[in-house]
Amino acid sequence: MLNEKTNIALNKQIALEGNASAAYLAMAAWCERQGLKGCALFFYEQSAEERMHMMKIIHYINEMDGHAVIPEQEKPRADFDSIQELFQAVLLKEKEVTAAIYDLLSISKESDDHSTTLFLQWYVAEQREEEAQIRTILDVIKLIGSGGQSLYFIDQEVDKINKEKAKEESAEELEAENY
Repeated sequence: MLNEKTNIALNKQIALEGNASAAYLAMAAWCERQGLKGCALFFYEQSAEERMHMMKIIHYINEMDGHAVIPEQEKPRADFDSIQELFQAVLLKEKEVTAAIYDLLSISKESDDHSTTLFLQWYVAEQREEEAQIRTILDVIKLIGSGGQSLYFIDQEVDKINKEKAKEESAEELEAENY
C-alpha cells in the first residue's frame, strides 16, 4: 500500500505527464500548420508516449491500493516563433518532468518504499533518453541554421528519428514475441 505522501506525489506526476501530453499535442498541431510533417509526427508520438507514462502511474497507484486522481489539464501553449523555440520549450518541459521524477524517487527512498523506487527506475532511464534526444535535435537545428530552407532539412532530420524509433519499437515487439 502507498503511503499518503507517495500517493500525493504520484498524483502530481500524473498531472505533469498529462500536461506534457497535451503540450506535445499542441506542438504537433503547430508543426502541422507549418508544413513540418516529420516534426508533427514526432510530437504526435511524443504526446502518445507521455499519455502512456501517465497511464502507467495511474495503474501503479491502483495496483498499490492507492487513489489515482485525474486532474484538470492546463491549456498548452499553441504558438511558437520558430522551430528552435519550440524544441527549447520541449527541453525545459522534459527537465521539469525529470526533476519531478527525481523528487518522487527521493520520497520513495525516504519512506523505504522499495516497490515505488523500483517502479520509478524505468522513468529515470526514460527521461535520460528523452532529454538526450531533444538535445540532439537542438544540436542538429544549430548546425542546419534557421533560414527558410533549413526548416525542410530540420523536418527531414526529425523524420529520420521517427523512422529509427519505429524500427527500434518493432524490434522490441518482435523480441517480446519470441519470449
